[in-house]
Amino acid sequence: MDYQNRAGSKKGGGGVAGFSETNADRRERLRKLALETIDLEKDPYFFKNHLGSFECKLCLTVHVNDGSYLAHTQGRKHQTNLARRAARDQREGRTDPITGLPITGATGALGVSAIQVRKNLMKIGRPGYRITKIRDPISRQEGLRFQLQYPEIGTEIVPRHRFMSAFEQRIENAMENKQFQYLLVAAEPYEAVAFKIPSKEIDRRPAKFWTHYDKDTNEYFLQLLFKADKEDRCKYLECFSKDYY
Repeated sequence: MDYQNRAGSKKGGGGVAGFSETNADRRERLRKLALETIDLEKDPYFFKNHLGSFECKLCLTVHVNDGSYLAHTQGRKHQTNLARRAARDQREGRTDPITGLPITGATGALGVSAIQVRKNLMKIGRPGYRITKIRDPISRQEGLRFQLQYPEIGTEIVPRHRFMSAFEQRIENAMENKQFQYLLVAAEPYEAVAFKIPSKEIDRRPAKFWTHYDKDTNEYFLQLLFKADKEDRCKYLECFSKDYY
Protein backbone atom coordinates (compact mmCIF):
# COMPACT_ATOMS: atom_id res chain seq x y z
CA MET A 1 0.00 0.00 0.00
CA ASP A 2 1.28 3.45 -0.88
CA TYR A 3 1.53 5.33 2.45
CA GLN A 4 3.68 8.12 1.00
CA ASN A 5 1.08 9.61 -1.35
CA ARG A 6 -1.84 9.32 1.08
CA ALA A 7 -3.24 12.80 1.75
CA GLY A 8 -2.92 13.93 5.35
CA SER A 9 -1.42 10.67 6.59
CA LYS A 10 1.88 9.06 7.38
CA LYS A 11 3.13 5.51 7.77
CA GLY A 12 1.63 3.95 10.90
CA GLY A 13 -1.22 6.49 11.18
CA GLY A 14 -4.94 6.28 10.44
CA GLY A 15 -6.80 7.79 7.54
CA VAL A 16 -8.30 11.26 7.33
CA ALA A 17 -11.42 11.54 9.48
CA GLY A 18 -14.63 11.84 7.54
CA PHE A 19 -17.68 14.01 8.24
CA SER A 20 -19.39 11.49 10.54
CA GLU A 21 -16.25 10.93 12.62
CA THR A 22 -15.68 14.66 12.94
CA ASN A 23 -19.30 15.25 13.95
CA ALA A 24 -19.14 12.46 16.55
CA ASP A 25 -15.93 13.87 17.99
CA ARG A 26 -17.47 17.34 18.17
CA ARG A 27 -20.52 16.03 20.03
CA GLU A 28 -18.30 14.18 22.47
CA ARG A 29 -16.25 17.29 23.18
CA LEU A 30 -19.42 19.34 23.71
CA ARG A 31 -20.82 16.69 26.04
CA LYS A 32 -17.69 16.68 28.21
CA LEU A 33 -17.64 20.48 28.28
CA ALA A 34 -21.32 20.64 29.25
CA LEU A 35 -20.88 18.05 32.02
CA GLU A 36 -18.36 20.35 33.65
CA THR A 37 -20.66 23.39 33.63
CA ILE A 38 -24.25 22.07 33.66
CA ASP A 39 -26.03 20.09 36.36
CA LEU A 40 -28.96 18.28 34.75
CA GLU A 41 -30.76 18.01 38.09
CA LYS A 42 -30.99 21.82 38.24
CA ASP A 43 -31.88 22.32 34.58
CA PRO A 44 -35.56 23.47 34.50
CA TYR A 45 -35.94 22.42 30.87
CA PHE A 46 -34.55 18.88 31.26
CA PHE A 47 -37.18 16.13 31.33
CA LYS A 48 -36.93 12.34 31.15
CA ASN A 49 -40.07 10.77 29.72
CA HIS A 50 -41.55 7.31 30.32
CA LEU A 51 -39.72 5.89 27.29
CA GLY A 52 -36.30 6.68 28.73
CA SER A 53 -35.63 9.49 26.27
CA PHE A 54 -34.64 13.01 27.26
CA GLU A 55 -36.70 16.03 26.25
CA CYS A 56 -35.98 19.73 26.14
CA LYS A 57 -39.13 21.52 27.29
CA LEU A 58 -37.84 24.82 25.94
CA CYS A 59 -37.15 23.71 22.35
CA LEU A 60 -39.57 20.74 22.33
CA THR A 61 -36.91 18.31 21.13
CA VAL A 62 -36.31 14.63 22.04
CA HIS A 63 -32.86 13.11 22.59
CA VAL A 64 -31.80 9.48 22.96
CA ASN A 65 -29.29 10.07 25.79
CA ASP A 66 -27.95 12.74 28.10
CA GLY A 67 -24.97 13.38 25.85
CA SER A 68 -27.23 14.30 22.98
CA TYR A 69 -29.24 16.61 25.26
CA LEU A 70 -26.10 18.30 26.58
CA ALA A 71 -24.81 18.83 23.07
CA HIS A 72 -28.19 20.35 22.19
CA THR A 73 -27.94 22.83 25.08
CA GLN A 74 -24.70 24.15 23.59
CA GLY A 75 -26.22 24.57 20.14
CA ARG A 76 -27.51 27.73 18.48
CA LYS A 77 -31.20 26.77 18.66
CA HIS A 78 -31.21 26.27 22.43
CA GLN A 79 -29.15 29.37 23.12
CA THR A 80 -31.45 31.49 20.91
CA ASN A 81 -34.54 30.20 22.71
CA LEU A 82 -32.90 30.92 26.07
CA ALA A 83 -32.27 34.51 25.02
CA ARG A 84 -35.86 34.90 23.84
CA ARG A 85 -37.25 33.45 27.07
CA ALA A 86 -35.03 35.72 29.18
CA ALA A 87 -36.16 38.79 27.22
CA ARG A 88 -39.83 37.85 27.61
CA ASP A 89 -39.43 37.17 31.32
CA GLN A 90 -37.71 40.50 31.75
CA ARG A 91 -40.60 42.32 30.07
CA GLU A 92 -43.20 40.50 32.19
CA GLY A 93 -41.23 40.79 35.43
CA ARG A 94 -40.88 37.07 36.03
CA THR A 95 -38.30 35.25 38.11
CA ASP A 96 -35.33 33.38 36.74
CA PRO A 97 -36.14 29.62 36.50
CA ILE A 98 -32.66 28.61 37.69
CA THR A 99 -31.77 31.11 40.42
CA GLY A 100 -35.32 31.94 41.49
CA LEU A 101 -34.45 35.65 41.71
CA PRO A 102 -36.38 38.47 40.01
CA ILE A 103 -34.96 39.27 36.60
CA THR A 104 -33.23 42.66 36.45
CA GLY A 105 -34.78 45.20 34.11
CA ALA A 106 -33.01 47.41 31.60
CA THR A 107 -32.65 50.21 34.17
CA GLY A 108 -31.15 47.95 36.82
CA ALA A 109 -34.27 47.85 39.02
CA LEU A 110 -35.64 44.54 40.18
CA GLY A 111 -38.70 43.42 38.24
CA VAL A 112 -41.95 42.59 39.97
CA SER A 113 -42.01 38.87 40.64
CA ALA A 114 -44.87 37.01 38.99
CA ILE A 115 -47.44 35.13 41.06
CA GLN A 116 -46.35 31.53 41.37
CA VAL A 117 -48.95 28.81 40.98
CA ARG A 118 -49.29 26.73 44.14
CA LYS A 119 -50.20 23.22 43.03
CA ASN A 120 -50.69 21.76 46.52
CA LEU A 121 -53.00 24.49 47.80
CA MET A 122 -56.06 23.05 49.53
CA LYS A 123 -59.37 24.20 48.08
CA ILE A 124 -61.98 25.46 50.54
CA GLY A 125 -65.08 25.09 48.37
CA ARG A 126 -67.06 27.05 45.81
CA PRO A 127 -67.83 30.75 46.09
CA GLY A 128 -71.33 32.09 46.47
CA TYR A 129 -72.80 33.58 43.33
CA ARG A 130 -75.82 35.36 41.93
CA ILE A 131 -76.83 35.59 38.26
CA THR A 132 -79.15 38.30 36.95
CA LYS A 133 -80.65 38.55 33.46
CA ILE A 134 -80.35 42.06 32.05
CA ARG A 135 -81.37 43.94 28.90
CA ASP A 136 -79.88 47.12 27.54
CA PRO A 137 -82.64 49.78 27.50
CA ILE A 138 -81.35 51.39 24.29
CA SER A 139 -80.05 48.60 22.08
CA ARG A 140 -82.35 45.96 23.64
CA GLN A 141 -79.42 43.55 23.88
CA GLU A 142 -79.84 40.63 26.25
CA GLY A 143 -77.14 39.87 28.76
CA LEU A 144 -76.13 38.49 32.13
CA ARG A 145 -74.61 39.96 35.27
CA PHE A 146 -72.58 37.66 37.54
CA GLN A 147 -71.83 38.46 41.17
CA LEU A 148 -69.46 36.13 43.08
CA GLN A 149 -68.51 36.32 46.77
CA TYR A 150 -64.98 35.40 47.93
CA PRO A 151 -64.90 36.14 51.69
CA GLU A 152 -61.72 34.09 52.33
CA ILE A 153 -59.73 35.17 49.27
CA GLY A 154 -56.09 36.15 49.65
CA THR A 155 -55.10 39.79 49.84
CA GLU A 156 -52.94 39.67 46.68
CA ILE A 157 -55.26 37.52 44.55
CA VAL A 158 -57.73 38.91 42.03
CA PRO A 159 -60.35 36.64 40.42
CA ARG A 160 -59.81 35.86 36.76
CA HIS A 161 -62.17 34.70 34.04
CA ARG A 162 -62.05 33.10 30.60
CA PHE A 163 -64.53 31.80 28.03
CA MET A 164 -64.42 28.17 26.94
CA SER A 165 -66.18 26.55 24.01
CA ALA A 166 -68.06 23.28 24.31
CA PHE A 167 -65.27 21.47 22.45
CA GLU A 168 -62.60 22.49 24.99
CA GLN A 169 -64.28 20.89 28.02
CA ARG A 170 -64.34 17.17 28.85
CA ILE A 171 -67.32 17.01 31.24
CA GLU A 172 -70.27 17.07 28.83
CA ASN A 173 -70.80 15.83 25.31
CA ALA A 174 -69.53 18.57 23.01
CA MET A 175 -71.79 17.71 20.08
CA GLU A 176 -74.91 17.79 22.25
CA ASN A 177 -73.91 21.09 23.88
CA LYS A 178 -72.36 22.94 20.93
CA GLN A 179 -75.04 25.64 21.24
CA PHE A 180 -73.53 26.60 24.62
CA GLN A 181 -70.26 28.05 25.86
CA TYR A 182 -68.78 28.23 29.35
CA LEU A 183 -67.65 31.14 31.50
CA LEU A 184 -64.95 30.12 33.98
CA VAL A 185 -64.05 32.19 37.05
CA ALA A 186 -61.14 31.18 39.29
CA ALA A 187 -59.63 32.62 42.48
CA GLU A 188 -57.51 30.75 45.02
CA PRO A 189 -58.15 29.14 47.42
CA TYR A 190 -61.67 28.61 46.04
CA GLU A 191 -62.56 26.08 43.39
CA ALA A 192 -62.98 27.32 39.83
CA VAL A 193 -66.64 27.59 38.83
CA ALA A 194 -68.11 27.40 35.32
CA PHE A 195 -71.36 28.90 34.07
CA LYS A 196 -73.13 27.50 31.00
CA ILE A 197 -74.27 30.36 28.76
CA PRO A 198 -75.58 30.54 25.16
CA SER A 199 -72.94 30.30 22.47
CA LYS A 200 -73.62 33.76 21.07
CA GLU A 201 -71.11 36.41 20.11
CA ILE A 202 -70.35 38.70 23.04
CA ASP A 203 -70.22 42.45 22.63
CA ARG A 204 -66.70 43.34 23.82
CA ARG A 205 -67.12 47.10 23.89
CA PRO A 206 -66.23 48.65 27.28
CA ALA A 207 -69.74 49.89 27.90
CA LYS A 208 -71.21 46.46 27.16
CA PHE A 209 -68.66 44.15 28.76
CA TRP A 210 -66.91 44.96 32.04
CA THR A 211 -65.51 43.37 35.20
CA HIS A 212 -64.93 44.80 38.67
CA TYR A 213 -63.47 43.39 41.88
CA ASP A 214 -64.45 45.10 45.14
CA LYS A 215 -61.62 44.51 47.62
CA ASP A 216 -63.68 45.86 50.53
CA THR A 217 -66.48 43.31 50.17
CA ASN A 218 -64.46 40.65 48.28
CA GLU A 219 -67.06 40.53 45.52
CA TYR A 220 -66.35 40.03 41.84
CA PHE A 221 -68.72 41.45 39.23
CA LEU A 222 -68.87 40.56 35.55
CA GLN A 223 -71.41 41.85 33.07
CA LEU A 224 -71.75 40.81 29.45
CA LEU A 225 -74.17 41.57 26.64
CA PHE A 226 -74.73 39.40 23.60
CA LYS A 227 -74.68 40.98 20.18
CA ALA A 228 -78.22 41.39 18.89
CA ASP A 229 -79.32 39.36 15.89
CA LYS A 230 -80.18 41.09 12.65
CA GLU A 231 -83.91 40.37 13.12
CA ASP A 232 -83.86 41.82 16.64
CA ARG A 233 -82.13 44.98 15.44
CA CYS A 234 -84.70 45.43 12.68
CA LYS A 235 -87.58 45.00 15.11
CA TYR A 236 -86.06 47.56 17.47
CA LEU A 237 -85.49 50.10 14.71
CA GLU A 238 -89.05 49.67 13.48
CA CYS A 239 -90.49 50.10 16.98
CA PHE A 240 -88.22 53.06 17.67
CA SER A 241 -89.25 54.84 14.47
CA LYS A 242 -92.93 54.38 15.23
CA ASP A 243 -92.55 55.78 18.74
CA TYR A 244 -90.40 58.66 17.56
CA TYR A 245 -92.68 59.81 14.78
